[in-house]
Amino acid sequence: MRTERILARLEQEPERPSNRGVPRMSRTRKWLFGSTMVLYVLIVAAVLLSTQLVRVDWQIMLFRPYKQWPEYHAFLDYFVVLGQRAPTAVLVAAWLGWRSWRQRTPRPLLVLATSLLLLNTTVGAVKIGLGRLGPHYATEVGSAEMFAGGDIFPSGHTANAVVTWGILAYLATTPRARRLLSVVAAFCALGVGATTVYLGTHWVSDVLLGWAAGLVILLGLPWCEPWIARAEALVLDYHERLRAFARRRSPVPYAPVGASLATRGEGTEPGGEGALPGEEVPTAGPPAAPAARPHHAPRPHATRTDRAPGGPAGGSRRPGGERTVTPRTAPLGPRGK
Repeated sequence: MRTERILARLEQEPERPSNRGVPRMSRTRKWLFGSTMVLYVLIVAAVLLSTQLVRVDWQIMLFRPYKQWPEYHAFLDYFVVLGQRAPTAVLVAAWLGWRSWRQRTPRPLLVLATSLLLLNTTVGAVKIGLGRLGPHYATEVGSAEMFAGGDIFPSGHTANAVVTWGILAYLATTPRARRLLSVVAAFCALGVGATTVYLGTHWVSDVLLGWAAGLVILLGLPWCEPWIARAEALVLDYHERLRAFARRRSPVPYAPVGASLATRGEGTEPGGEGALPGEEVPTAGPPAAPAARPHHAPRPHATRTDRAPGGPAGGSRRPGGERTVTPRTAPLGPRGK
């Protein structure tokens, strides 16, 4: 019974959500965005100037957490996949695609595509521009390993975990769902960042900058909402055009000519505007009754003598009720078995 109820609920076509739940660039969000940008710049400056943050990077790297607690290594190897771009993007896109289909709007997928585009552009540009080497490829103890051809700063795993899982909270339609998904996103982002430090694939400063890079994208995403709304309108308009084109191309069901004439009215008058000589033009009137079956002229029926039930052969009864007996012209033969 519960399964039938769930399936019936899934088959219902929900209404397209309004734009009331679209996040706005409020004063608090602007303040958080500005603070995160300042933190972003400070982390980059601290690494470039080889400050105490770089020394902390080396201390944790030389401590080698994966050797201190090797029993967690196998589990965390799988857990860090939550920050890889391809698996998480496919998983979240599948969920948001289902939501787009249910809500009859492409907005969830458009928001995800916009955030991933901003993530790859900004984080990729900083990675290539700074060119920092990872802990496993470091060449000089205490060095920041900048501009050495690497692509480790900021942490792509961490930034991707912040953005990909944070999009679920960003698109939540109720306060309760937003709080719950915010906790899930924070757990994934913090866990993936700490796991990369444990495995020795990132410096601590890489993870800090990855968190800041992901938050900058999430906090600044409302500025992209006008372009997302335009793209949504274009997609919906194109979809409506395709549906109209498909309806025009669909074959028209065949209807008999007599049925179409009957629906136009039963009254006709000879002649009329645009009619040929002798042609009857239908006139407006009440709906025509269904045509009666044609009646053929009566045919002559052969006369048949009524035989009295149980009477002798050759006997007949006249219309007046008198019975006559017709003499036999030939003797009866032997009765067959």
